[in-house]
Amino acid sequence: MKKQKIIFSLLALVFSLTAFAQGTAIVTDPQKNYKEAKALFIKEEYALAYPLLKELKQQYPENQASNERYIYEDVNYYYIVCELKLRLPIAAEDAKSYIYAIDNDPRTELMSYHLGKYYFNLGLYSDAIQYYEAAGYDNLSVEEVSDKKFELAYSYFNIKQFKKAKPLFALIQRQHESKYYIQANYYYGFICFYDGEYSEALASFAVIESLDQYKSIVPYYVAEILYFQGKKDEAQRYTEAAISKGGMFYEKEMKQLLGQIYFEQMDFKKALPLLEYYAGNSKKITKETQYELSYCYYKLKQTDKAIEGFKQLSNEKDSLGQNSMYLLADCYLRTNQKENARNAFQYCANNNSNKEQQEVSAFNYAKLSYELNYQDIALSETKNFLIKYPNSLYIAEAKEILVSLLANTNNFTDALALYQSFDKPTASMQKLYPRILYGKSVEYINDQQIVLADSLLTKLLSLPASSVTPYANFWKGEIAYRQANYDEAIMHLTAYLDSHASAQGEANSTTAKYDIGYCWLKKENYHQALPYFEQIGKSSSSSPVLDQDAYVRCADCYYMDKDYEKASTMYQNVLTNALPQSDYALFQKAMIVGIKNPGERIKTFTALIHQYPKSNLVPDANLGIADVYMANEKFTNAIPYLNAILALPDAGDLQPKAYLKLGLIYYNTNDNKDALNNYTQLIQNFSQSPEADEALENVKNIYIQEGRPNDYIALMNKIGKNISDTQADSITYTTAQVKYMANDCTAAIDGFTNYLAKYPNGHFALEANYYASECYSKNKDWANALKGYNYVNGLGANKYFERATLAASRINYFELKDYAAAEKNFQSLRFSAVNQDNKLEALRGLVRSYYQLKDYAQADTAAKELLTKKGISTDDRSIADLVLGKSQEVNNDSADAVTAFRSCAAINRSAWGAEARYEIANCEFSLTNYAAAQKAAMAVIKETNSYDYWVTRSYILLGDIFEQKKDYFNAKATYESVVENSTIDELKTEAQQKLNNALTEEAENSKITN
Repeated sequence: MKKQKIIFSLLALVFSLTAFAQGTAIVTDPQKNYKEAKALFIKEEYALAYPLLKELKQQYPENQASNERYIYEDVNYYYIVCELKLRLPIAAEDAKSYIYAIDNDPRTELMSYHLGKYYFNLGLYSDAIQYYEAAGYDNLSVEEVSDKKFELAYSYFNIKQFKKAKPLFALIQRQHESKYYIQANYYYGFICFYDGEYSEALASFAVIESLDQYKSIVPYYVAEILYFQGKKDEAQRYTEAAISKGGMFYEKEMKQLLGQIYFEQMDFKKALPLLEYYAGNSKKITKETQYELSYCYYKLKQTDKAIEGFKQLSNEKDSLGQNSMYLLADCYLRTNQKENARNAFQYCANNNSNKEQQEVSAFNYAKLSYELNYQDIALSETKNFLIKYPNSLYIAEAKEILVSLLANTNNFTDALALYQSFDKPTASMQKLYPRILYGKSVEYINDQQIVLADSLLTKLLSLPASSVTPYANFWKGEIAYRQANYDEAIMHLTAYLDSHASAQGEANSTTAKYDIGYCWLKKENYHQALPYFEQIGKSSSSSPVLDQDAYVRCADCYYMDKDYEKASTMYQNVLTNALPQSDYALFQKAMIVGIKNPGERIKTFTALIHQYPKSNLVPDANLGIADVYMANEKFTNAIPYLNAILALPDAGDLQPKAYLKLGLIYYNTNDNKDALNNYTQLIQNFSQSPEADEALENVKNIYIQEGRPNDYIALMNKIGKNISDTQADSITYTTAQVKYMANDCTAAIDGFTNYLAKYPNGHFALEANYYASECYSKNKDWANALKGYNYVNGLGANKYFERATLAASRINYFELKDYAAAEKNFQSLRFSAVNQDNKLEALRGLVRSYYQLKDYAQADTAAKELLTKKGISTDDRSIADLVLGKSQEVNNDSADAVTAFRSCAAINRSAWGAEARYEIANCEFSLTNYAAAQKAAMAVIKETNSYDYWVTRSYILLGDIFEQKKDYFNAKATYESVVENSTIDELKTEAQQKLNNALTEEAENSKITN
């Protein structure tokens, strides 16, 4: 420093001598303006100096002679500093250029200082730091050094580089004479406070605490320090005194601190208003503050406010979050809000911070799920609890809950699986086993899985008799009837009637008697069938469809027992009352009157054709008329009626008969050409029908009569009948058939495969394909079963066509879920079947296949047709209603769709009913009827929990409802329950996405800061 002062003195002497030597030339001195500008600059009158310097810059350009070079450098320096002082737009760039270009270290450092101050005054602290650091201290005045130290420290402070700011403030705050002494103490104290150096901080704050500009600020830091030093009583007294004075800049923060002190003292009454004030006057608060405020509400029994507060902490995964949820659950239980308490326990159970709270919460979550009828979750959570906490104090109660769940649940799938998972079921569980078996078997029946249902019913009937035994007998009989096991059906249905059990839906005495009557009818024991039909048959148009059908069957029994008078009277009653089977009654009357008067038969059949043109008996009536004419050898009269059959698309297997009869007519009238034409049409179009075999023999006779054996052989070759291989063909087939008839499916499959390999178009190819598929089907080899069934279907009308096509339809629909293939099979069966039961089954399958393919327009059309058919079941009506509702829903007619879905749900407890119940909720949601939507969704969860997909969908919909209501607490809990419990990947993914969205939306609206 001493050397520097000498240099400055010498420079001053030089300037002084120069000025003295030229003193006589002032008037004409060309440096006059320079000196004046310099003087103004030194006096810091920068606005006056600047225009003079600007003129001088033009007077002394950069390329001036060397003896005036120093003037240019001074002018340039003063000029740029003035720009900085006056904050001109070009100042910073000029200064940077100067620093870069000048080869003068003192001037470079001075310009860096002025540029740093320029940026400091503009609040550009990072830039200020850059140039202050470059300025050094050697060329600065004492005042400039002081300014630079403080302003550099302050710049560090503002960009939170406290480590660099701290030593500079420390230096200044020890210089009592510094103009920055007071300010430096504040900032140094703050940094020490920030660094936890509380004694140092207190010492600095003590210097400024009483000053006006700091007395409203410093008390907050002092109070905080006392608190952090553990001097909480002193902190309390200090804070109370400061608050009582008023005018505190950090008033809300000091009230928060005092509230926290009271909170720790468990003086919640004093803590509450202080914490309330802080929260009410803050945009964001910490989770700790939220917890303390909520806990005060909780302890002071302000439960509603405690609930709202604790709910804000549902995202926290630490011990604070877990305890908040535990207390929240208690608040909900106090106010009898069990639904919300359940969700709070769910949050707590998913947090492992406190193991004891986690265990208690897991139990209560399972228990409340059971009490609130969330049976699916109650089952899984209770089971998980028993596994995870085998030694819990709640183990006995958990087992009792499990037993009650098995007794009351409709979730028979899980109930059965859970029962079977116990090595030694308790006595109570064993009592429930029949109910579980029965419930699951009924579900299988509703879902058309009758083989699985039959297996469970067999197990049930092997158990000691119970309250469900009669109903098990009923359904066992119903299944046996559907499978054409009539003796077994009669046995079980009779057992049901003998039990005198009360009706339970379709399991009632009327249906049982009806089925027994049909069993005897199918066995052709009309005398036995009659009394069962008579007990329930009614001819009134207002009677149920089943009663009307039973009445018609009574007439059939009399007819088959040749009591034609009684039968005719009853058929006439059907016609008189215009019952749905009037066309059939008229057909039967035609058969009766034709016994004595063939002409009346023709007349009656003709009436049927005209009165009921859309009846499926029209082909039979045409055939009946043709038969009468042929019996009377009026062959020409028969021809138009037989041709009418060929023109009807739904004539089914009557068409082969019509071709055969036409061939016979033409043959008997010596028209061999037309006879051969009809026989050939029959053989080519219905090659596997029994009539085709008879036609072949007739064709053979015609060709022989006409002496055309080569034409006969050519025809046989054309249709694949190799005459020379017939015997070998038959032997190979018979070998496989013997194995099939002996129920040796393994050997039969090998035999049929061998036969078809040798004779792919053999005489018995139809039988071999069909029987092989039957064996494959028994083995559940669906792919190979379909090959044979499809082959049989492809041959058109034949004796196995309907059975094979129906089997293929069921495999594709139920087993492979290939609804497009099932639709094709059902469509084929619908148009080609003769058996009315199979036609009805095909239409049912079409409705379901279209629905599964989401072709709701086609499904709706098919469903409407189904509703017009005789003998439809409750299940048929329910799927029709479901289809109608879905069609309306996709057309944005949600209000009407709800009505249709309700009709379905009212009569169906299977998967269709579950879907309908969900769609009710979904439609109500789309109509923004959130209360109704929530109620409907809960109904799905509580009433149809065997159908996981729709139950899970309903949980997600509940979450959506809560989300719409901004109830993030319940929305998150609901989505999270799906994510944790669902086994359906697509729904887990959907729920996770919605959970993420709920978390994001809640965070945007939350007062809690991270």
